[in-house]
Amino acid sequence: MSAIWFCLVALMLAAYVLLDGFDLGVGILHLGVARTDAERRAVISTIGPVWDANEVWLLAAGGTLYFAFPALYASGFSGFYLPLMMVLWLLMLRGISLEFRSHVSGPVWTPLCDTVFCGSSALLAIFFGAALGNVVRGVPLDASGSFFEPLWTNFRLGSDVGILDWYTILVGLTAYFALAQHGSLWLTLKTAGATAERARRLSRISWVFVVVLTVLITYCSFQVQPHIRASFAAHPWGLAFPALALAGLAGMRRWTSPKLASVGEFRAFLSSCAYLVGMLTSVTFGLFPLVLPARGNPAFSLTIENAKAGDYGLKVGLIWWVIGIALASAYFIFVYRYFAGKTLTADQEQDSGRESY
Repeated sequence: MSAIWFCLVALMLAAYVLLDGFDLGVGILHLGVARTDAERRAVISTIGPVWDANEVWLLAAGGTLYFAFPALYASGFSGFYLPLMMVLWLLMLRGISLEFRSHVSGPVWTPLCDTVFCGSSALLAIFFGAALGNVVRGVPLDASGSFFEPLWTNFRLGSDVGILDWYTILVGLTAYFALAQHGSLWLTLKTAGATAERARRLSRISWVFVVVLTVLITYCSFQVQPHIRASFAAHPWGLAFPALALAGLAGMRRWTSPKLASVGEFRAFLSSCAYLVGMLTSVTFGLFPLVLPARGNPAFSLTIENAKAGDYGLKVGLIWWVIGIALASAYFIFVYRYFAGKTLTADQEQDSGRESY
């Protein structure tokens, strides 16, 4: 039962990365992709109907984590208190900038909201990546399951680590470029004209950074966390997960080529989804059964067994989880189908003779 819930938590986090990931990517790129206010409105409209719903998956993942692995929830939220508060503020600023951008018109307010939206999206991508890097690297857990890390120390791996070091920053940068790539492919799929072409060019540029950083963090992760190397050595079938990420990288390159750009927009976006899922499942497979490795003394690590809730509660909760996720999934399918199609500016609508949503 604990292994099932481990997979369900990983599934919820993957859903959040795939859905809110392109929201963050749009925020990272929108100042560069859109050159006029009309284009920026069109860019923001591509995520307008869904961005807040996408963040439901983050809340659902947190709730699932609290229910299934309360010891991990308690340890992680106390040890990462400062960065979690920073993430909370960034989420609020991002939402405020999106919702209130069009409420006041002026030469200061609109650019300010655009800048806050871009900056908060970029920092969230880096912070989420750094958080994943901390989980892979491990934290200084003690016998009680508690730990404390300053925001940074000397940026080196050792006994006196901080939340930010060279490895977690490297993972954060990888997340930044991967989500920027994800967002650019979403914009290519959802916009038209010059905006879509700029997004396509940025996706090809981002792809190079993603490939280089993927190679770097793969090598470094195997050196930083020996458990990952041992997991893949003991179960070679797990190489299917990195293979999925490689297939996603190849697919993004193929379907964004100029010759196939007109027919490959959706396939390129699916390839980006495959890459992200492949990377996340590779990490999940490599760490299992650990949920939070301990640096210094591996005996203090939190696993799916010593961090889980009671078996009876997990069995009953699984029934309600299935019902709740089925309802949420049905809602998301409806929303995405209802708002399908490209988002056009007013001029593009006149030229095409159709209305955008």
